[in-house]
Amino acid sequence: METRSSKRKRLLQAKSESQTAIDRITHLPDDVLRRILLLLPIKTVAQTSVLSKRWKLLWSSFPDLDFTTVDPHCISCFCFNLCGGRPASVFPNPKTLNCISQTLGIRQRGADIRVLRFQGRLGFSRLNGLIRSAIKHNVQELDMDVSTDDYFNVPRCVVMSESLKSLSLMFRPPGFRLPPSLKGGFQSLQSLSLSHMVLYKKPYLLDLFSGSAFPVLRKLTMDSCCGMKFLDVGCRALEDLTIENCFQLHGLTVSGPRLEKLRVVSCFESSSDKSWVKIIAPKLRVIHWEHNAITEKSCLENLDSMEEAFIGFFSIDEATTAEQYKSVSNVLSGLSQAHCLTLQAQCIQILSINHYSTISLHPFHNLKTLKLHTILDKNNIGGLLCLFRSSPTLHTLILKIITQFKAEKRKAWNKELWDHQSSSKEEQYWESRSQTFKSFLQHLKVVKMEGLVESESEIGLIKFLLKHGMALQEMILCSGHCNSRDPVRRNEIRSQMMGFSWASSSAELAFR
Repeated sequence: METRSSKRKRLLQAKSESQTAIDRITHLPDDVLRRILLLLPIKTVAQTSVLSKRWKLLWSSFPDLDFTTVDPHCISCFCFNLCGGRPASVFPNPKTLNCISQTLGIRQRGADIRVLRFQGRLGFSRLNGLIRSAIKHNVQELDMDVSTDDYFNVPRCVVMSESLKSLSLMFRPPGFRLPPSLKGGFQSLQSLSLSHMVLYKKPYLLDLFSGSAFPVLRKLTMDSCCGMKFLDVGCRALEDLTIENCFQLHGLTVSGPRLEKLRVVSCFESSSDKSWVKIIAPKLRVIHWEHNAITEKSCLENLDSMEEAFIGFFSIDEATTAEQYKSVSNVLSGLSQAHCLTLQAQCIQILSINHYSTISLHPFHNLKTLKLHTILDKNNIGGLLCLFRSSPTLHTLILKIITQFKAEKRKAWNKELWDHQSSSKEEQYWESRSQTFKSFLQHLKVVKMEGLVESESEIGLIKFLLKHGMALQEMILCSGHCNSRDPVRRNEIRSQMMGFSWASSSAELAFR
């Protein structure tokens, strides 16, 4: 049996051992500690420097410096005076971001920077100093989101850096300028993002991405580039290209043997009468072409790997020319190898215009999913017919119906339109053209219609597809009415539809 004195001795010994517990975190290797610190905000990482000399050294050589987690407006971040081991005062002026300069200033010699990100309003001298200091420490990823009082000229050391692999220059207006000569520059750069780059009176930058520069560039993003009227992108290693908000663009040429993704949004000058686009990319898989003005000429060649395409334009008006209609036809025909195609309302409207009906599209033999945003009325039936006729092996059709104001105002349910014995003009039109897209009706398996308001055109198409869709497996109807979840209403519609002539005995009907 344990005596009282031995028990007291054992408890004291256990207490002593607990007070001298081993600091297992501090004894971890530096690489492991850095991995742990990467999961923390930079403010927290900086605070660890007061723990000991070793933690101070870890902070002064920490490779990933992301200052975008610091809120410059609330001044809650501290910049540490590492020499004294105590937190220094908060930024004397949040707009100058003094902590970044101090952090780079105490950095160990030979401690390379893997990532540097910062944002804020900066003067020319301070911004120049930050960039040069980062390049001096062989930064690999440099991400700046800043504003200046005037145009900022990017120092040439950025262009000639051999360590830089990723560069993001996001400047608020008035923007920035690149050096006048890029010869032999950006030899290691793999990702580049440029926002508000100024190209006025810079003819030497017109072929910026078609020469010897950027030999290993894989991803390029350009946003709101001022004065850029012509752009020729031909980087050999480029895989991902995004161009946005370049409203002054007149001509775009893209040719890349490795390009896989292309996104062009809100580009081209609508008043230009000599605009063009030319795309040659045999490995292009995804294209997103949205809210762009219609160019006078379009040429899409060798897009044999196309999988997914999204196409939309500015609203058309009376000034739209026959050449522009032909240009849209060339765009759609160039996407004939696509597996999934999404078209916005302007495309359907253009396809439906009378004098355009003599132009036919190339058949989409590989197309399996077709998504259409459209006003489903008699004015757009011609465009739908053109697409159905050009999609002989389509599997899934998705119609996102844009509801007209007058249709939204209709409250009463027009029961007569659902009568299987009645036949609207639109339904008669579909019946008269059914032989021209027979293959489409033989392969279509899934139909989904969103935003239904039970107009004559909608009901006519539903009845026609049920009557002639021989392979139809599922039809999903999503009502746009506020009472779409009314079970009594659904049962009445379902009862009416059961009286229709169904070509497929295995078809199922669902309401959502």
